[in-house]
Amino acid sequence: MTDPIPFQRDQSQADRALLGIRDMVLRGEFKTGERLPELVLVDLLGVSRTPIRAALQKLAEEGILEAAQPAGYVVRGFSEAEIADAIEVRGTLEALAARMAAERGLRRPQLEAMADCLDQLDELLAEAVPGSDYLSQYSQLNGRFHQLMVESSGSEIVVRALARAAALPFAGHNAFVSIQGRIPGSLEILKAAQRQHREILEAIEARSSARVEPLVKEHARIAHKNLQLVLKNAEAMKNLPGSLLIRRRP
Repeated sequence: MTDPIPFQRDQSQADRALLGIRDMVLRGEFKTGERLPELVLVDLLGVSRTPIRAALQKLAEEGILEAAQPAGYVVRGFSEAEIADAIEVRGTLEALAARMAAERGLRRPQLEAMADCLDQLDELLAEAVPGSDYLSQYSQLNGRFHQLMVESSGSEIVVRALARAAALPFAGHNAFVSIQGRIPGSLEILKAAQRQHREILEAIEARSSARVEPLVKEHARIAHKNLQLVLKNAEAMKNLPGSLLIRRRP
């Protein structure tokens, strides 16, 4: 095991346990199928057993861990098909959120917030060149747009369901952004995604629910295309957080 992970002092024990265990799993400190011993986690993270147990249960609910017999939790692995299914579920829920937003109509400030986010993305991508350090900012703006789109549904039920679906490794809309620079043609992929963002916003503003739903589903499938590209690229796989959780086909 590695040395205890440093944390900010203002983090609660619950946050330290949850973020610390998730980080260790995604970095490969615990392998697929390996049991996570509570006492070892207590020593590594410097928290009591109560937040450790709560964090393990939370991560099992997210799908990163699974219950073991007779007790405890082990690291879960993911097949390519399971990841594709998770992306499809996330895209379907986002499409539902966008359709609800289009049907119910948005107030001008909501539309302007989404448009401003896309304007910033346009500026960022216009200046970006392969190898430049723009992916972190893209990830933030991309996440902001998707958050605004989902919240515009006005449905807490959809928001909560989507948060759960997107929590699975590789299912979120930013799952592969951190390594886009290692994927050939990645900048063009991001520009294509941005064009889809514009079409989605236009459909929501026009209150075209029939048009926006398939647009969002197709947009989500970019993540699946990125998955296929990453799986074929050894350098990208090496740098993908959580890559060791993927069960590769023979």
